[in-house]
Amino acid sequence: MKRRVLIMGAAGRDFHNFNVAFRGNPEVEVVAFTATQIPDIEGRLYPAVLAGEQYPKGIPIEAEADLEKLIAEREIDTVVFAYSDVPNQHVMERAAVVNAAGADFVLMGTGSTMLKSTKPLISVTAARTGSGKSQTTRRVCAVLREMGRKVVVIRHPMPYGDLAEQVCQRFETYKDLDRHECTIEEREEYEPHIDNGVIVYAGVDYEKILRQAEAEADVVVWDGGNNDFSFYHADLSIVVVDPHRAGHELLYYPSGVNVRVADVIIVNKVDTAALDDIRFLRDNVTAINPSARLIEAASPIQVDDPSVIRGKRVLVIEDGPTLTHGEMRFGAGTIAAQRFGAAEILDPRDAAVESIRDTFARYPMIGTLLPAMGYGPEQIRDLEETVKRVDCEAVVIGTPIDLTRLISFDVPTTRVRYELQEIGEPTLADLLEAF
Repeated sequence: MKRRVLIMGAAGRDFHNFNVAFRGNPEVEVVAFTATQIPDIEGRLYPAVLAGEQYPKGIPIEAEADLEKLIAEREIDTVVFAYSDVPNQHVMERAAVVNAAGADFVLMGTGSTMLKSTKPLISVTAARTGSGKSQTTRRVCAVLREMGRKVVVIRHPMPYGDLAEQVCQRFETYKDLDRHECTIEEREEYEPHIDNGVIVYAGVDYEKILRQAEAEADVVVWDGGNNDFSFYHADLSIVVVDPHRAGHELLYYPSGVNVRVADVIIVNKVDTAALDDIRFLRDNVTAINPSARLIEAASPIQVDDPSVIRGKRVLVIEDGPTLTHGEMRFGAGTIAAQRFGAAEILDPRDAAVESIRDTFARYPMIGTLLPAMGYGPEQIRDLEETVKRVDCEAVVIGTPIDLTRLISFDVPTTRVRYELQEIGEPTLADLLEAF
């Protein structure tokens, strides 16, 4: 009899694990996916065109809240845990629920899920969301391009729309973003690469994506999401860790995987973190991976127009995932508001509407910041309405994209930007030259 499998995910790693390990396997039947972290994923289907001929009706995506019920009613034998950026305690609590319901609990590793590229491949991953992967990836791309290499980035999946239409997406211009109806979360990752003249691939089928990217690249760069480990075998693995959350590299899944496979570990944000936290973090990562090369770095901020901030009552908008499941209490926008003399940083919670209000209820630690949630058109509308309801004199945009392209503002705005800056030696350029 076929082994009946359920895959727990968040519209990313779960689909990849299915594609590389279960699709076309006659010995197993994947009965369902469950979804969490991302709004409005459950209730859809993983379509038949992606699932293969074994699943002519596709595979249902259910809410993780129904996990025990699903195991019982659908006679599940094995549950595969396939999402990231969660406490180790959470993983084992899920394992206890699954085991108590009678099923096996599985974590798939690097050997069974990583694909091999025909081109040199560099992966950039992290210990937590918001550690600085994006600016590190941009820095890696810039160095490689200065060396005369054609670089193509493959981004960790964010397939929040029509999965059948998102099998393999290529982004070279802003028109591509509009054509694919990208969410704020997608634009935050793709726009900076496009601004720098770097092509980005993403989607659902990462075998197909890799082969297309290889056709136009000298070097492929994996731009990781959350703190997931790479979908590809890396010839050079770069991992970013965050001293503002020192200790999380040991306490979150799969942070420990990333730190252990790293060739290079970047201790970011040393310009704003406490010295004791930096030392504690360095001790932790060198204890579990003493052979990795360590680089210290900062992510200094640049503000387009500081006069918009000075002396004003401001609303600060920060990157959504960094504040929510990334659990950061502040970001670049907050630092800019404080550094450039805002009279007050306003609390937007009383002004929040619909899905933004729900986000604050789910993540009460966010505080006096507005997360740039935009997983779909409805959330973007809710974000715009929330902004309009805040009685502010200016808005500080700490997200990686220009939000003025997506929503309208009734008051002056200024953007905050940040790039990786290595401190001391070795630098990324030194290590990439050797690579």
